[in-house]
Amino acid sequence: MLRATHFQIGVLSAETGVNIETIRYYEKIGLIPPPPRTEGRQRVYDSDHLKRVTFVRRARELGFSLDEIRDLLGLVRGHDLTCAEVKAMTEQHVTDIHRKVKDLKRLERVLAELAAKCHGGAVPACPVLEALGSG
Repeated sequence: MLRATHFQIGVLSAETGVNIETIRYYEKIGLIPPPPRTEGRQRVYDSDHLKRVTFVRRARELGFSLDEIRDLLGLVRGHDLTCAEVKAMTEQHVTDIHRKVKDLKRLERVLAELAAKCHGGAVPACPVLEALGSG
């Protein structure tokens, strides 16, 4: 982790693994507070920004939407959400993931069946293309 208490966006990006443009976007939409600027108008970030960007990155990796993350950050700041509400949100997210996995398995099965019908020959007729075109 960083030893300096104030640093530029490139360092924040390197420390968090979040692209510079994404950090600016998070600032623009209010997920991270705007940092103070130097006299030369450069952004100067601190450890609170580092924690916030890391939180957002981890939540995104777990599939939470930006709106859900905004709600979760309310808990971090001590506003609005209770632990029970965060639990309910997380459980709903798990339910959504199960649905997506089920849909992906069905998609995998259909595509595998289509691929099995194709002999991969050099003829112009292709069962996969025919199946895709007959909807």
